[in-house]
Amino acid sequence: MILSADIQKLPRKFLPENFTVTTWENLEPYCKNLLNRAINSKTDLEQWLRDMSEVEAIVSEDACWRQIKMTCDTTDKKLEEAFTYFCIEIQPKLQHYADALNKKLINAPFTQALDQQIFFTYLRNVKKNITLFREENIPLQSELSVMQQQFGAIAGKMTVELNGKEYTLQQASKFLENDDRNLREEVYRKIHERRLQDKETLDNLFTQLITKRHAVATNAGYTNFRDYRFEELGRFDYTKENCYQFHQAVKLHVMPLINEIYTKKKQKLQLATLKPWDTEAEPQGTKPLKPFSTGNELYEKTVACFKQLHPFFAACLEKMNELKHFDLESRKGKAPGGYNCPLAESGAPFIFMNAAAQMADVTTMVHEGGHAIHSFLSHHLELSAFKEYPMEIAEVASMAMELFSMNYWNVFFDKEEDLKRAKEYQLERVITIFPWIAVIDKFQHWVYENPTHTVEERATKWLAILQEFSSDVIDFSGLEDYRSIAWQKQLHLFEVPFYYIEYGIAQLGAIGLWMQYQQNAQQAINNYINALSLGGTKTLPELYKAAGLKFNFSPEHIKTLMEFVHNEMKKLSANKE
Repeated sequence: MILSADIQKLPRKFLPENFTVTTWENLEPYCKNLLNRAINSKTDLEQWLRDMSEVEAIVSEDACWRQIKMTCDTTDKKLEEAFTYFCIEIQPKLQHYADALNKKLINAPFTQALDQQIFFTYLRNVKKNITLFREENIPLQSELSVMQQQFGAIAGKMTVELNGKEYTLQQASKFLENDDRNLREEVYRKIHERRLQDKETLDNLFTQLITKRHAVATNAGYTNFRDYRFEELGRFDYTKENCYQFHQAVKLHVMPLINEIYTKKKQKLQLATLKPWDTEAEPQGTKPLKPFSTGNELYEKTVACFKQLHPFFAACLEKMNELKHFDLESRKGKAPGGYNCPLAESGAPFIFMNAAAQMADVTTMVHEGGHAIHSFLSHHLELSAFKEYPMEIAEVASMAMELFSMNYWNVFFDKEEDLKRAKEYQLERVITIFPWIAVIDKFQHWVYENPTHTVEERATKWLAILQEFSSDVIDFSGLEDYRSIAWQKQLHLFEVPFYYIEYGIAQLGAIGLWMQYQQNAQQAINNYINALSLGGTKTLPELYKAAGLKFNFSPEHIKTLMEFVHNEMKKLSANKE
């Protein structure tokens, strides 16, 4: 395929060029047209699908911009109201039509004549959506859409004061890399004390979300929200038992490596006891890595890095910058976290993050850059539905980019020693992320299997699960109050339930691609591009196969991949010495 980042907004052939989503009244006629239109041939059906795809792209992009603007400034009530209006006044009415249009497609006599090689996954999703749809869930889902965004507004207001200056929690966290241990402890405690101030608010919000989600599940005939959500997320290729297997494999094959990492950290810092505020630190006299100073510098250096990896990757970011599709620096009033938001009609996505001049920000930027490239590579697909790829491959796109790009991180660091430290940081993170993924996933299984639990029961269970996946090398004594609410910092629990184990599955895929890259860089990049350009037109195992990977997260496979990363870390250590 010819790679070009000169992405073009999709031409409109059904709706007017100047059409914007303002009210339901201005959108409904196009939905009615689709619902009432006669389909008398395969050609009619194909045109109907293209027109429906156009409506989907326009509506999706409108909703995305409302969310982007609101997360960029959570203090602007008008932006919040615009998002809420869409969720309450437009989205519910759209759902009625979406279900009717899904049924029209499945029942159309010419649907079976569509090319099943291309349409299989799309039609499978449509059938799944028909199965899940319940009229009584529409108001509940609208309420959930609004409530889920409250987390960002609450977290966006969290700041701490240090040396007379106000910092967001993301900005303050950079002091946890400082070589002054007393300062690290002070910052750690201030961050967690600030989180404790909103403990009750976030507990109440989460309880309400659980109650509403459980109602949605039972309305649709499911025992619990977990089972409903697995179906909704289209997890056709693995089960809850596979998730339990993943949790166990992390305990068996990842935790020993994590204990080794923290034992080395403890020795390096020459500490008798390693506390949680020590895990990001360097020895006295070693300054924290500072790969960039401003958001613009982060962008420019990432472009330079991507250019060496593959010119097309850099061109994608340059196109986004031309369109002003970046908001990178942390500031008060901005929602926490980072994301790449695909824009279905215009094609070039938007990257949002909270950079605070830390090494972690480089990882976030190249991670979201990987997602952005996925958006570019799948934009050519004819229907919007074809671009709705599974999260388990979407996160391979981002996590593999973290590993591919490491060879070119010299653009961020002048000194070879700093570059090696950065790579070491990244490989440690590849390993240390697994227990947190297991904790968040296992916690959610319990939460939704026991939807009537109390706040106290939730805190007790959380601590028990957290302890299962905590390193014995770190001393958490006296920090139980902070530990009991650690889950409240995880955006996914509030906004995108059960979307988390995907990171673990995808990290395995990313490591597999990195193994390929070490043996044949060009072939690995080609496999990466080929798999991402398929969008969602293939099943998950087929997408992994296109990337030269096996869709496998058995304990044996995890053990093999962990050994590979461990060996790469040993090589880095040997080079440093």
